[in-house]
Amino acid sequence: MRPSGRNLDQMRPISIETDVTRYAEGSCLIKCGNTQVLCTASLEERVPPFLRNAGQGWVTAEYGMLPRATHTRMRRESSAGKQSGRTQEIQRLIGRSLRAGIDRVALGERQITVDCDVIQADGGTRCAAITGGWVALRLAVNKLMKAGDVISDPITDHVAAVSCGIYAGQSVLDLDYDEDSEAGTDGNFVMTGAGRMIELQASAEGATFGKDQFLELMGLAEKGVAELVAAQKAATT
Repeated sequence: MRPSGRNLDQMRPISIETDVTRYAEGSCLIKCGNTQVLCTASLEERVPPFLRNAGQGWVTAEYGMLPRATHTRMRRESSAGKQSGRTQEIQRLIGRSLRAGIDRVALGERQITVDCDVIQADGGTRCAAITGGWVALRLAVNKLMKAGDVISDPITDHVAAVSCGIYAGQSVLDLDYDEDSEAGTDGNFVMTGAGRMIELQASAEGATFGKDQFLELMGLAEKGVAELVAAQKAATT
């Protein structure tokens, strides 16, 4: 029995509220159970120096957690003078994931920065950030298209992510904190709407796992991503 009482292949309730901030070109608040992430997409008519005059755009991301997003207050990373290794790793993952779903030539020489700020954490924050970040990116690109600033839609597919793991000896979908903290195996699956893999992060934290168990996790991830993509579509159409 899962602590939440969910079935092994059951996602937490998903909601995506769009246009939650006034100034960002695209924004949403994504809730996956008790995990809540505010995602905003900001458009700039410039690219990083390494892409100047290359005829390509750029999508990047930043990630952070509010001090009281967890059970106890965390120190702001800005007060420490540097980002933690975890934060840097997650925001690079978000950026890589979102770039996999966009045609950078069609985007033109402009940059979109997706900011993902965790308001409340209960497991799966990086997956929620990727899924919600895509929605914010989609909305920002919609504004470019409406204004006629791009000739064709630069977004090539949906991008979403979900966690899967082995908890109490069983493969489960969409781990919350109680499961994540006790899981023998924990994995994050980033996929396109067409079911193509973008990135996989998986590790045996308590016991090793076999190929058959990996395939079980993969099947759960495909089911979860399909549900997330459906939620993205509902939020952006």
